[in-house]
This record gives sequence, C-alpha cells and structure tokens, in this order.
Amino acid sequence: MRYYPINLDINARNCLVVGGGGVASRKVKSLLDCGAIVTVVSPEFSRELENLAEHPNLFLVHRSYQASDLQGQFLVIGATDDMGLNRRISSDAQNRQMLCNIADVPDACNFILPAVIRQGDLVLTISTSGKSPAFAKHLRRNLQDTYGVEYARFLQLMGGIRKRLLAQEHAPEAHKHLFLQLIENNLVELIRQNDAPAINRILQDILGQDFDYDTLMDEAQCQEKDT
Repeated sequence: MRYYPINLDINARNCLVVGGGGVASRKVKSLLDCGAIVTVVSPEFSRELENLAEHPNLFLVHRSYQASDLQGQFLVIGATDDMGLNRRISSDAQNRQMLCNIADVPDACNFILPAVIRQGDLVLTISTSGKSPAFAKHLRRNLQDTYGVEYARFLQLMGGIRKRLLAQEHAPEAHKHLFLQLIENNLVELIRQNDAPAINRILQDILGQDFDYDTLMDEAQCQEKDT
C-alpha cells in the first residue's frame, strides 16, 4: 500500500473518537492540539480524558458506540480494544465515505497517522506505511534531538520576513533568491547560538538596513497571537 502524504486542516472540524483508554487519550490530544472539535464515545474514560473534560472543544459521551454517532463528523478514529467493534466503525465510515483511522489496523483505515515531530510551525512526519509503527517512533526519537526549538524560531523569522516583503507588493517568486541566501547563511545555527548581532549582519546584507532580528521576531509573535 502506498499512502498519499497530506497535511489535513481539521481546525473547527467535528471529529469522533470511539474508545476511552490510553490510545484514545493520545488521539484526542493530537486532535485538540490541531483545533478540532472532538466527541469521544465510550462506556468508560481514562483519568487522562476525564482531566481534559473542561476543554471547550471536547465532549465526552458515556455510552457505547452507535452508527448515528458518525452523523456530521469529518473523520472518525476507532481506538477500542474490541476488534469487532473497530471493524464495524470502519465499515460504517466507509458506507458514509468518511475519513477513518482504526488504531493499529492499517487495512481497516483509509488514512494512517505518522509519527510526528513538531517544533512550532515545523512538522516532520515519519511513516513506515503501517509496516512498523514502533520503528517510526524510534526514528522520531532519534530526530527530535536534531530538530530543536531553533527551527521553530527560524520559521517565525522567515514568516516575518515574507510578510514584510509581500507588503512591498513584490511577487512571491521574486523573493526566492533572497530566502535561498538566508538559508545558505546558516541562520538556524546562529539562532541556536542566540547570536543576534551575526543574524542582523546577514539580514541587513541581504535584505537591507530595515530588517532587524528582534523586531521581526516580535512582529511574527504578535501576528501568531492575532490568528
């Protein structure tokens, strides 16, 4: 099986999780982190899920799954320890042409969830196409040390620069060579070292005297708060 890689926008989308244990808890957290409105259906819930009950986008339904639970949902994740129930969830979702993931059962899914590394807006995903989720997690652990918080700050900086350049009414393609120069000057490492003077020299050599590291970072952070 070859899966089509895609980054899915689920912000404010209705998502259903069936199951109330540890696996379901992890799925729920990842959905909430991406802004989804999550309904969880299960006769029982883990303490972890109960502790999340006050989250404004989370709704816990204390009962067994019913096919009607799929009504109005964008996607469903089956995370129960009952394989017969998981298969029924998959079949019900297929009949409704819905996105469906069944934990640890790739052949019952029409999408699978990769291992994920997040540093701000940098998202790295690792998939073994369902062959070995354990190996995907092993690779994620190895890569987490390589891609630290400096990558999140680098993308904040690049986003601030891009916004300012676009405000000057330049065509986006006209900026490509500028961004390549910034990347080739090893800004990530300078950010990791917190060497603001060196960063400013590069910014001003390439972009001009109006570009200042601290100012651009402040602008980028303000923009993120407003969105």
